[in-house]
Amino acid sequence: MMYSVMNSADLHPARIPGYDGGPLTYQGGLLDEPHFWLGHLCSCVQSEDAEELLFGADYDAAGDFQRRLWERAEWPTFTVPLAADHRLHVVYRTFTDDAGTDYLLHHPDWDRAELLARDDGHFMGPGLSWPELVAAADNALPGGSTTDPHARLLLLLPAFGDDEIPDDAIARLADALRARTSVEDPEPLATVLLEHQGAPGPARWTSAERGFCVNDGAYSFRNPANSFALSADRLDRVANALAP
Repeated sequence: MMYSVMNSADLHPARIPGYDGGPLTYQGGLLDEPHFWLGHLCSCVQSEDAEELLFGADYDAAGDFQRRLWERAEWPTFTVPLAADHRLHVVYRTFTDDAGTDYLLHHPDWDRAELLARDDGHFMGPGLSWPELVAAADNALPGGSTTDPHARLLLLLPAFGDDEIPDDAIARLADALRARTSVEDPEPLATVLLEHQGAPGPARWTSAERGFCVNDGAYSFRNPANSFALSADRLDRVANALAP
């Protein structure tokens, strides 16, 4: 498969078309901070037991790290390049009264980015199936915030929801947790994360009449039954961009 070459300005734009806010600051160095991941994944735990598995003895330190992160005037932003010049952007929206993390998909030919998921007090999603998540994590395309598949998997995990995952999914997620975080028991945590799958819970993915991938999530932009869903043409282009 042939991929076109993207320069740094393409992968790290000063703005994302159709997306207001910022200033966006691309800070790949945050991905090397274990405490960053604890805060990033906190919305994926839905019980006290899961919270204990995630934070352990690092709860206070992780909380302090996240507080400083959300107090920044700039919006920390990360990019995962995809095939054919598409890219996923993960934006930390550090508004004082409307903080959250946005997951957007864009291509230079599109007039605006497509919002796939929002991780905040009014969660919207899921935006990614398991095959789409793994494909984005594993493509090894250069130029984004990281080429490390473990970091990419964890970065995109809060936007994921899928009620059909393969047998090796727990081991795959546990490997990522072991590589990028300081959690003591990656396998039990991975099991819990994949069982509950954050705020929206698992969604069922199917093919629409026109053949593109959609889900049945009550809060998903990729569920055509929702009044706020993307139009059929936009659902089609999103599915094609994310196709494994």
